[in-house]
Amino acid sequence: MNYTRRQLLMATAIASRLSAMELSKLKLGVTTDEIDEDPAVASKFLREFNLNYAEVRNIWGKYNTAQPIERVKEAHAIFEENKIKLSILGTGFFKVPLPPDTAEGRVALDKQWELLDGAMERAKILGADKMRVFAFTFKNGEKPEKSAYPRIYELVTEAARRAKAKGIRLAVENVGSSYVWSGADSADLLKAVKADNFGLTWDPNNAAETGEQSFPDGYKKLDPARIMHVHLRDYKHNAAGKVEWTAVGDGEMDNLGQIRALLKAGFKGTFTLETHYKHPQGKAMASRTSLTGLLKVIEKV
Repeated sequence: MNYTRRQLLMATAIASRLSAMELSKLKLGVTTDEIDEDPAVASKFLREFNLNYAEVRNIWGKYNTAQPIERVKEAHAIFEENKIKLSILGTGFFKVPLPPDTAEGRVALDKQWELLDGAMERAKILGADKMRVFAFTFKNGEKPEKSAYPRIYELVTEAARRAKAKGIRLAVENVGSSYVWSGADSADLLKAVKADNFGLTWDPNNAAETGEQSFPDGYKKLDPARIMHVHLRDYKHNAAGKVEWTAVGDGEMDNLGQIRALLKAGFKGTFTLETHYKHPQGKAMASRTSLTGLLKVIEKV
């Protein structure tokens, strides 16, 4: 879908129309580094579309957890000046291979606990009470070992316990090459980890990579009350049958059905456009194009 300048201007008009209704009941944002890694540039984009939320991952060329505290405070000041709230803080916590239960593995695990502590400190500064985390990864081409799941659930439960002590909620994202990838995987995780500050960052597009019909089939396996955050975008299958990302409206994802189902279930959480697809004019144009398509979907909600 290649939008003309006129169509892109129409998108801002749609946002203005929606701002008093759909955008107030739909807490929608964009992953800021899929616009620009400068928070000021990303904030200007969000305000152009009357969006008040952002998911923060990379800022000024580094993951937020790799930035010194003073830079994080600087980013917070920029977001606050532009009246942008953080929907969720993106972290890389537990997006690593499952460490073995050995001395070496415990050293690797200690580094993850340090990452969690640093992330929670930054979340507090940025005004976020929930963080996107993961549930360990396996190598491409391999299959997850079923015997690993009990230990994964135990470690994730411990992470939730530590986060609760700091007033933080954790939302595991189902993501490619992770032990939690599909809707079915996500449902099993939620049944095993019952902490009240723990839930899911539901990404139906990621789930579709497994071959699962993520909506409605994968979604139906989930307890909607445990979904804290949702990633939106679009995908299609290429000639080889593999999923590739595309602009919202150009692919196979039923975003309208998914959003309607969540709202019908009483979902009060946040949504993020996580653009991912590539545009020849760069990532800001990719986000602008996909957001234009998404706003047209939201208009029908």
